[in-house]
Amino acid sequence: MKNEPVLSARGVSKAFGPTRALIDVDIDVYKGEVRGLIGENGSGKSTFSSIIAGAQGADSGEFTLNGEKYSPKNMVDAQNKGVSMIIQEMGTISKINVASNIFAGRLDQFKKHGLLDSKSMIAAANKVLEEIGAGDIKAEMLIDRLNFEDRKIVEIARAYVTNPDLLIVDETTTALAEKGRRIIYSIINRMYEEGKAVLFISHDLDELMSVCNTVTVLRDGQVVDTLDKDKMSVDAMRSLMVGRELQGSYYRSDYDGSFSDEVVLEAHQVSLNPSLENVDITLHKGEILGIGGLSSCGMHELGRVLFGIDKPVTGYVCLTGKNVTVKSSSLAVKHKMAYVSKDRDKEAIILNATIMNNIALPSLKNISKARVFIPKASEKRMAQKQIETFSIKCRNASQLVKELSGGNKQKVVFSKWLAKESDIFILDCPTRGIDVGVKATMYKLMMDLKKMGKSIIMISEELVELIGMSDRIIILKNGIIRKEFQRSKDLKEQDIIPHII
Repeated sequence: MKNEPVLSARGVSKAFGPTRALIDVDIDVYKGEVRGLIGENGSGKSTFSSIIAGAQGADSGEFTLNGEKYSPKNMVDAQNKGVSMIIQEMGTISKINVASNIFAGRLDQFKKHGLLDSKSMIAAANKVLEEIGAGDIKAEMLIDRLNFEDRKIVEIARAYVTNPDLLIVDETTTALAEKGRRIIYSIINRMYEEGKAVLFISHDLDELMSVCNTVTVLRDGQVVDTLDKDKMSVDAMRSLMVGRELQGSYYRSDYDGSFSDEVVLEAHQVSLNPSLENVDITLHKGEILGIGGLSSCGMHELGRVLFGIDKPVTGYVCLTGKNVTVKSSSLAVKHKMAYVSKDRDKEAIILNATIMNNIALPSLKNISKARVFIPKASEKRMAQKQIETFSIKCRNASQLVKELSGGNKQKVVFSKWLAKESDIFILDCPTRGIDVGVKATMYKLMMDLKKMGKSIIMISEELVELIGMSDRIIILKNGIIRKEFQRSKDLKEQDIIPHII
């Protein structure tokens, strides 16, 4: 089957203004193959996959699918031809039920005499959900009632129901906890056994090693190399992605977990139904405090409470040095707190605004004249400084954020808080969905902030990241603090896992 390509791409190029996203890309994806597609943010992998999936067209080049010319008009047309895609960010349609989301764009099959047979559609959707192992999600439920992961699982069902010859998984697993990953891995195994093909995009190199049997590396829009299973290694992939040898870990090399005795933030007996119960936390000046657990343990909700987005049912959050109770996010920003949301595109940035507008947003009161007039020159200087500091890949400060890669979007998120000169940073999964190069940048920034006496709360679902970066680690389970660990070279994942599950 390896000699029979499901998809062939020849000479595919794509540009966005002066930025060349893809340059003469040639790739074959064969039957019975799970092919990884990797590269730094901005390398072109998501652009390539979106063209295959019908989300946009190529400027030049051609595709064949199962030996026939392939040029999808849109994503529904691509699905009908045998190509389905699951994206990283949210892709469900609000205000309709689960069944309508699963069969979006393909409702005609349930129409009788011009009317939609909702009963048949719901029954078919429930059958699909049961088949992939998500029977707890009911087809008649309104999609808005589901949490982030379950909505992603609905998207997986939508891709699966078309019985595709090629499934594209674009950084989806980074947004999923154990349940969602189990479902998607099961579907990938099924497609492999049936001699179909999967194009798997992920920044988790260990995951690529375990899931894929071939990996193609893109760098600056061009194919650098393709590695078969026997030549795949984490170090080899890192080196090919960034164009230089990268050895070892990006985490802190020191095991000095010291910080100031000065407490800058305190959460006292914080409860939030049903997520948190009587949580006490102290954050010190110059400390990186890690908070971990399962995705549903309450850690993400805790981050929102600490920043004043959600109000606790009991307890309070206080900036101790300033004797200020954090009652709102605007008050938090005023007192130099920063928050990086796990849901970047929805909560951390304004996609349809420019890079300059996003970076300047928290600082508008500082740069405005008499709180009325905002000098464009000041905005531009602020944005340009951050673009240069973070090496944000963009045309200029006036480019829309939605046009950037995931890693460059995350750089914009961090930039706006650095421009604000924040003192306390609450980072919720700050490295989700970004490549190893950008991760290295984020980790270095965190270490620099610590040296400057800034304070960081890092919420993460990755134990290795928590162990690698934190001075202290607090583990939550069912909304309750179960255990606290100090930084140590002897601390291992196995020491923490029993307190999580």
